[in-house]
Amino acid sequence: MLDLFIQIRIVDIIDIALVALLLFGLYRLLKGTAAISIFIGIVSIFLIWQLVRALQMELLTAILGAFVSVGFIALIIIFQPEIRRFLFTIGAKTSNGDIKLLHLFSRRRKSDIALDTDSICQACISMSNIKQGALIVLTRKNTLADIVLTGVTIEAEISKPLIENIFFKNSPLHDGAMIITDNKIAAARCILPVTNNSEIPGHYGLRHRAAVGVSESNDCIVLVVSEETGAISLVKEGKITTLQAATMKETVEKEMRN
Repeated sequence: MLDLFIQIRIVDIIDIALVALLLFGLYRLLKGTAAISIFIGIVSIFLIWQLVRALQMELLTAILGAFVSVGFIALIIIFQPEIRRFLFTIGAKTSNGDIKLLHLFSRRRKSDIALDTDSICQACISMSNIKQGALIVLTRKNTLADIVLTGVTIEAEISKPLIENIFFKNSPLHDGAMIITDNKIAAARCILPVTNNSEIPGHYGLRHRAAVGVSESNDCIVLVVSEETGAISLVKEGKITTLQAATMKETVEKEMRN
């Protein structure tokens, strides 16, 4: 053990520290996106591959080695938006010429404030009464950071008048989805992925299909107000449920806790 310890050089310690810092930076960058689960899976497979190679398990080493080799190509394809954003972040410079790299490793503040479901539900009911369409995404573990970037950043406190004004038909922000995270309206006019599920009934429009699409691959619930009928729907894990005004708040709070 003493000989093994003596063989560890300062360069080796720096190497390990830099790799750990790089992995942490990638984790911070991908956190809040659907890609984080894939990232953790790939890192886990790589660590298992190193373990079986150290134990000289030749068959598993060959199989996992082939998977890791092909995995790097798949990594580039799957993480194309995140890699582009990562390179853009590294290359972006502040006005005084400093590279904006440190914020990748900064800690994200967690909000302990409970979600203002009362304002959200009241706004949805009010919009339902006048058949004003709306698409609201309530994030849970997944903050949808990649989708937030597709819209207009707001970072405002939740309020019934603000939600109604954003989805007013003449508002420049009404077209698209509103993302609510950490009890704040993070962004509006966001673009959601539309589902390819052919089993969705034909009477559901693009808002419902977008709600199904984002909920299929992200930990969130989506509230949809139909512009045609005024009906309020809750979408979770690709499943659409019609809500009643009297029990809407209770149902939303229950789903947010689960």
